[in-house]
Amino acid sequence: MTEPTNRARPMGLDLPTGTDPLSIRKRIEAMEQLLERSFVLPGTKYPIGLDSIIGLVPVLGDVVTAVLGAYMVWEARNLGLPKWKLWRMAGNVAFDSALGAVPLVGDAFDFVYRSNTRNLKIVKKHLDKHHPATRGIEG
Repeated sequence: MTEPTNRARPMGLDLPTGTDPLSIRKRIEAMEQLLERSFVLPGTKYPIGLDSIIGLVPVLGDVVTAVLGAYMVWEARNLGLPKWKLWRMAGNVAFDSALGAVPLVGDAFDFVYRSNTRNLKIVKKHLDKHHPATRGIEG
């Protein structure tokens, strides 16, 4: 009999499913990568992600990206971030969603305002201070 693994492998990704700070950090980093920097805009070196692409779909796209952003806030809550940091993260997601819902202007806004990257920075700063063993070599 084989031992159960602590890893999920959707779409070739190796994401940990644990509740320890390192596992949560890896999931948050993967979500930020997917939402903000998973593709490069053709003809440029400007990275875009699913947040910008899905946001082009009126209403539904904005709801989906807000839910995905809220997932990062939920994971941060599991890490024990203070409430004021969680509120700041939720505010980033709400601001992105509210302005992203404006036709045309909101779509352009989604390309430059990266709420998920801002939220990742908040989480990393917290983890680097309170769980320094989760730090990795940043490239």
